[in-house]
Amino acid sequence: MPEKSKHPLSSLLRLKQVLVVAVAACFVACAGTNRFPTETYYEFTYGFHHSYQDNTITFRLSNPLMCPLQVQLSGINGRPDLEKKFGTIVLREKLDTTIRIYFRDLNTDRLRYVVRQGDPKKTVRKNRISYPFPSGKTYTVIQGYNSMFSHNDASSRYAIDFNLQIGDTVTAADDGYVVGLIQNYKRHGTSKEWRDTDKGNYITLYHPHSGIFTQYGHIHHKGALVKMGAFVSKKQPIAISGMTGFTTTPHVHFNVKIPTERIGLVSTDIEFDNAEGRLLKKNDIVKSQ
Repeated sequence: MPEKSKHPLSSLLRLKQVLVVAVAACFVACAGTNRFPTETYYEFTYGFHHSYQDNTITFRLSNPLMCPLQVQLSGINGRPDLEKKFGTIVLREKLDTTIRIYFRDLNTDRLRYVVRQGDPKKTVRKNRISYPFPSGKTYTVIQGYNSMFSHNDASSRYAIDFNLQIGDTVTAADDGYVVGLIQNYKRHGTSKEWRDTDKGNYITLYHPHSGIFTQYGHIHHKGALVKMGAFVSKKQPIAISGMTGFTTTPHVHFNVKIPTERIGLVSTDIEFDNAEGRLLKKNDIVKSQ
C-alpha cells in the first residue's frame, strides 16, 4: 500500500516544536552558564587556634604553605590595643608558631584573622620569566598593562591576558611552589556582580629565589594539573585553560605579584625571556621560547 503523503502544514508544526524546544534548552543552558555561583571556594586553608585562660591568650598558628604568611587580628570590637600588641606576624614556610599575650577581660568569640601571602620585608629580586604557555606556541595579547577594562587597580595593574583557548595548556613561568589553587568553579559572567566578586579558577605559584608570586587565571573547571604544595619547574604544564570568572572570552589572565604590608599581594611589572612586559600591547603576537 503506498505511503500517504505528509501534509506540509503538519511538517511545519513539527519543525516549529523542535525549534521551540531547542531554543528553550539553549536558554536554560546559557542561564546556567552565567548564573552567579552561591558557593565560595578559597585558594588555601590554614589551621589557627587560640585559647584564653588566666588573662592570657595563647595563639597556635600553623602555616601549611611553601611561602611566608602575614597574620593580623581583626573583629575585636573596642579592643584595638590587642590588635596593636599582636601586630603583624610573619610565619615562615611550613612552620608552626605559638604566641602568648597577657590581656585582661577579653572576649575572644569574635576574634578573626587577616591572612595574606608573602613577607613584605623580604627583598624581591626579579628575574626574567617565561610566557605562561609551552615553548613554540604563539598567542595574541588581548589586554596589557593598565587596561581600563579590568587591569586598573593595585591587584591587576600589570597583568597580561593571552588568548589561550579552552583546553589549551598553561605552563609555569618559573620554578616555584603551588601555594594557591581554586578549580571548582564552572561558570563565567560579565555583570557587576562578577566584576566585584570574581568567582573564577586560578593557580598561584611562589618563587622563593626571586620572591615573586605568579597567578594564572580563568583555568578550566577541574583543570589543575598540579596539587597544592607541589614543586613545579619552569615550563611545566600546570593547568588547562578555560573560561571561568569575570571574562568575556577564553584566555589566561597572567599576573605577577609582590607582597605589601597593608593590602597583601599587588601587581608588578616583569620582563619575559624575550620581551619586557610593559612593551606588550593589545593585538601583539608573542611566541614562547
